[in-house]
Amino acid sequence: MRTNEIPQPTEAELEILTVLWEQGPVTVREVNDKLNERRTDPKEIGYTTTLKLLQIMFEKELVARNADARTHIYSAAIAQTDVQRNMLQRLVDTAFQGSAMQMVMQALGDHDASTEELQEIKALIEKVEKLRS
Repeated sequence: MRTNEIPQPTEAELEILTVLWEQGPVTVREVNDKLNERRTDPKEIGYTTTLKLLQIMFEKELVARNADARTHIYSAAIAQTDVQRNMLQRLVDTAFQGSAMQMVMQALGDHDASTEELQEIKALIEKVEKLRS
């Protein structure tokens, strides 16, 4: 699946994908348990809600499902970097009228970047400049 063909995951789907990227192939119960561990809201996410979301995600081809055993095992069907790239491109296109510079300037202006982060940004700029030379 090409990056521009990746469906935009909802916030809930992105939470599930994050669990799958971190844990690897897991059962619905394991996904549900991890989601509830991360919640700051005392209200738990129900097992059937997680199952329904995974079924929808399977139909959207965001996850793969191994149904060989009695308990289905789910895994991410798309790479984290592909989703991040797609979401970032949509953000740049819609919120910043296609200007990556405006986005970076906004992020740096609103975020107190550490010295280490600034050094990494400078190194990335140098790397990009070398590739274009």
